Amino acid sequence: SFSGDINPFPVYYSPECDVSVIGDESFHRIFHLLWSNNEKFNVDDSHIKCICHGSNLGTYYYFCVHCKQMYHKECVESPIKITHPYHPEHSLQLYYLETYRYECFCCGKSASRLVYSCTICQVFMDPVCAMKLIPLVIEKPKTHDHPLTFFPRQTCLTCNVCGLLRKIYPTYVCLKCNYVAHNDFMYSPHIIKISRHHHRLSYTSSLQSREWSCGVCRQCIDGGYGAYTCDKCSDYVVRSRCALGKNVCDGEELEGVPEDDDITQDERLFIVISEGVILHFLHGHHLRLEISMLYDENKLCQACVLPIFEGNFYTCMECDFILHETCAKSCRRIQHVLHPYPLTLKLVRLNEWGHLKLCEACFRYLGGFIYRCDIGESRFNLDVRCASVSEPFDYEGHEHPLFLSLDQNAYPICHICKEACLKQLNCITCNFICATIPYKAMYKHDRHFLKILCGEEVCEKVWCEICERDLSDTNTKVFYWCDECCTTVHIECLFGKDSYMKPGQFLKPDFKGKKTYLLPKSNISQPLCNYCKNPYINKVFKIGSYQGRPRA
Repeated sequence: SFSGDINPFPVYYSPECDVSVIGDESFHRIFHLLWSNNEKFNVDDSHIKCICHGSNLGTYYYFCVHCKQMYHKECVESPIKITHPYHPEHSLQLYYLETYRYECFCCGKSASRLVYSCTICQVFMDPVCAMKLIPLVIEKPKTHDHPLTFFPRQTCLTCNVCGLLRKIYPTYVCLKCNYVAHNDFMYSPHIIKISRHHHRLSYTSSLQSREWSCGVCRQCIDGGYGAYTCDKCSDYVVRSRCALGKNVCDGEELEGVPEDDDITQDERLFIVISEGVILHFLHGHHLRLEISMLYDENKLCQACVLPIFEGNFYTCMECDFILHETCAKSCRRIQHVLHPYPLTLKLVRLNEWGHLKLCEACFRYLGGFIYRCDIGESRFNLDVRCASVSEPFDYEGHEHPLFLSLDQNAYPICHICKEACLKQLNCITCNFICATIPYKAMYKHDRHFLKILCGEEVCEKVWCEICERDLSDTNTKVFYWCDECCTTVHIECLFGKDSYMKPGQFLKPDFKGKKTYLLPKSNISQPLCNYCKNPYINKVFKIGSYQGRPRA
């Protein structure tokens, strides 16, 4: 089912080239704009306001003289119902989606708002793809030496490239040998670069007879089907379907393309002014190296937004800007396992709606330094804590290395908080959110370090020192505790619910357009909320002006 996010077809087309969208009773006159997709497309995206809300370029466009916008020819002329060779069993109806949750059956990209769909088989097609002529014979496929012929009947044939049985997927077969390929794998690139490995990989139709383990999903590989191998690492192999995943590979063909140098060594992070003094590229003042002697919970690193517990740190010689020494040496550009494109270190900014951005891994608000990518259809943001998680990930509180799981339909139980892991980002053994929680922390009323403790291991003192709630009455199953003093606190009570947001940080216009700021913690008492009148144990927000100086 569509979960209630589909509306009836919103656009009406007439031979006179008039167009109307739902909610707009007027008809706009549009004209053919002959713009071949073979030519370089130099029009600003703001001029393309097609009803599909998609960026999938067609061959020709219509131009509206009323609103000065362009529309895909395929979207404007889309019939209400079609039959398609890729799905001959049922007709496809045109729908308007409220979300981008579905993939196009033809190209594998996220479907636009306007889609053709079979509600019986849950098949979705972008109108641009649905209107294209499909080839009945592929003369020179990338994954096979012989021509491939379209097989019109839906049947269970195992694809020689991905190794899967997918009944409803378009299939091409070789009439000379026993070879089958799904439509979405026929044009797979021969040489690729994935986010999980530092070398390029090349496609092979089969592997040598031995036990192989996929370098992405960590599952056993059947060597009789296609895979990607590393020429420099003889034991590194990845299944085709894992290697070509959207979060793993950008799908670009790199055959004949010169290999880039190491992206992490391209630019300097800071300039050394003198011994122990640097100028960081994300701050305008000189920073001096110091050693942490006394714990101060209000002394936060501006990169990871965690307190300065121990070790060396840089402090600004003109303002209150502070950086852990390790954070100051973070790479300016990285390749992370969660994204196929390189990420660049930047300061966090509000998005176009004036809201704080969320980290794509832990879904917390971004408050410090971030790694950002502006390539592709969507913008990708990662905080520096999640960016530090790599494969294999060694968590101090667990004896085995951890790997990211590709199964987006599984909800394993986190070994730290004992709750179901997130659908998209979870570790095989540990939730990604919990993987970035510091293994040890400081509490101002205890002179020892507190360490992560699971709920069933709690000692006889069963209340939180901060909120004074009974630990057995709270949903969370993970705490910080001191084994010498038996001090126990909730993680949220120690760091706050929005744990990685900085005091003085502007959030967004709210409450009749007034600005909202985050206040620093009070060392005297817990403040009362102006609305519910209860003590506020998490972050405190102020509506209106902020007298302190917001940090960079």
